[in-house]
Amino acid sequence: MCFTSGTTGCSKGVIYSHRALVLHSFAQALPDSLSLSCHDTVLPVAPMFHANAWGLPFTCAMMGTKLVLPGPHVDPESILGLIEQHNVTLAGGVPTVWLGVLDALEKQPGRWKFSHPIRAACGGTAPPASLIRGLDRFGIHILHLWGMTETTPLATTGGLRAHMCDWPDGKKYEVRARQGWPAPFVEIRLMRPEGPEGKSSPEGKPEEVPWDGVSSGEIEIRGPWIAASYHESPDQSHRWTEDGWFRTGDVATMDEEGYVKIVDRAKDLVKSGGEWISSVDLENALMGHPAVKEACVVGIPHPKWQERPLAAVVLKDGARATPEELRAFLAESFAKWQLPDAFVFLDAIPRTSVGKFKKIALREQFANWKWDL
Repeated sequence: MCFTSGTTGCSKGVIYSHRALVLHSFAQALPDSLSLSCHDTVLPVAPMFHANAWGLPFTCAMMGTKLVLPGPHVDPESILGLIEQHNVTLAGGVPTVWLGVLDALEKQPGRWKFSHPIRAACGGTAPPASLIRGLDRFGIHILHLWGMTETTPLATTGGLRAHMCDWPDGKKYEVRARQGWPAPFVEIRLMRPEGPEGKSSPEGKPEEVPWDGVSSGEIEIRGPWIAASYHESPDQSHRWTEDGWFRTGDVATMDEEGYVKIVDRAKDLVKSGGEWISSVDLENALMGHPAVKEACVVGIPHPKWQERPLAAVVLKDGARATPEELRAFLAESFAKWQLPDAFVFLDAIPRTSVGKFKKIALREQFANWKWDL
């Protein structure tokens, strides 16, 4: 059993079977998953209480892969030192870990020497495209994944299909920023409670979203290592459909190639005037600004629009930026009604025990924000 991180609510115990862990390990080692063998060295920066360290300890033991556990030292310099010292071929961590690593590499570009390219498995939340590009410059190649504690956790694996390898760089980065396609034996469908144009389906039941890369819906998932229940949580039984699909709470699109792109956690979408705004898209765009180190966007109660986005921003050392400048930067890619109405500049963004941005804390901290009406 492993407990969820509690990013958007109370932590819950997820129950696994031995069979589920074994099958998950086999699938994770495959070439189009993490491609692990006895020739690899793996550094799971994610702790073992975070979705079983993404299942890596089990897979490494099965394949005879060298496993490097970082202990309490997970600052960027220590991580880079371990990668260099042990010739790590694959490391796994949430985007905030890799944002710190990129910042350290940019400050001291010649300090660490790698004898080969490093694969960086990245999950938890969607990494910004600027992070993927930045790490590429230093020989660290982000491998984008998606999963949850309830999915053991591997659910999708990112990367390029064979026919995409000759595409222009811009188009390849666009694909790599998606969460990828379902892992072997895993089924995914996107469901919305209403029919097209907001109308209910004739039976009044949820409707599956088409694979067009535009239409969004909640990810429902099933497979041999997808959990079937929580520990002592009968009030959570609604998370599973009658036909065995797990309702993830993540909202996504899927294109004709089968690539999943997370729009947001359902609880983190900002509902403003009846329209939905993706906090993830705003965050990733903000982190593409040269002065921004980290950004986290949350919906704050608003007397007129129900909610409006507030952006918490951490600037890079010595950098400066104003709310007006950041809003103008976002306006190049977003409609006016999607732009944050408020910006706050912090020394650090609250984090959960596994390093994710703790949006609950930000929503509580700024719940009584005084809006200019």
